[in-house]
Amino acid sequence: MKVYGLIGYPLSHSFSKGFFAEKFAKENIKDCIYDNFPLPTIKELTSLLKDQPELCGLNVTIPYKQAVIPYLDELSPAAAQIKAVNCIRFIDGIKTGFNTDAIGFRRSLEPLLKSHHTNALILGTGGAAKAVQYVLEALNIPYKLVSRKAAHGAVTYDQLDADVMEENTIIINTTPLGMYPNEDAAPEIPYQFLSSKHLLYDLIYNPATTSFLKQGKEKGATIKNGHEMLILQAEASWEIWNDL
Repeated sequence: MKVYGLIGYPLSHSFSKGFFAEKFAKENIKDCIYDNFPLPTIKELTSLLKDQPELCGLNVTIPYKQAVIPYLDELSPAAAQIKAVNCIRFIDGIKTGFNTDAIGFRRSLEPLLKSHHTNALILGTGGAAKAVQYVLEALNIPYKLVSRKAAHGAVTYDQLDADVMEENTIIINTTPLGMYPNEDAAPEIPYQFLSSKHLLYDLIYNPATTSFLKQGKEKGATIKNGHEMLILQAEASWEIWNDL
């Protein structure tokens, strides 16, 4: 039996377990199970690996996407650059870390891109923003980071004037603003400067249409939530574990 699973803490609202249970049933995959492994500390990963010799792959979620790195033998180029791991493959005792958030984001973003989508704003500078930065760099799309406080290489929300908004037609929210249950919250961008040329992408998937996306839609912008990215990053993990 091949064992796969998710590490993080807590794991009360895991997407992955349900996704893989459904996938295994739908595709008649008999010899695999996927389970949640809540680890109160990352140090307990060592015990988990001893207790689960059948482990073929793990997904990694909050708060261990960076903390897990010292426990791995190798990193993919993307994981090394992003400095975050959300997928681990075990082959012949070698533990390799990957970042499938970047894969899921890229595969869900690319079909939406038009010729006028030439510059981007990334709202937030946390861990999620790193995967987005990696993808935009790979696609040769220049971007500005937007933060509440002035920081190196970032602009603040009050610097977003009509010219900046007109130039940057891709706007990606990597902050938790607007996530359930705080659905009324939204990044403080000047929504009045949005147009039908804009593409607004929110990594949040609950609710399906955040206040950020609603306000973009009202101005005619193309909108996208993070649900497809979530599915695509899970599929990318499966591809990595099975060398597909």
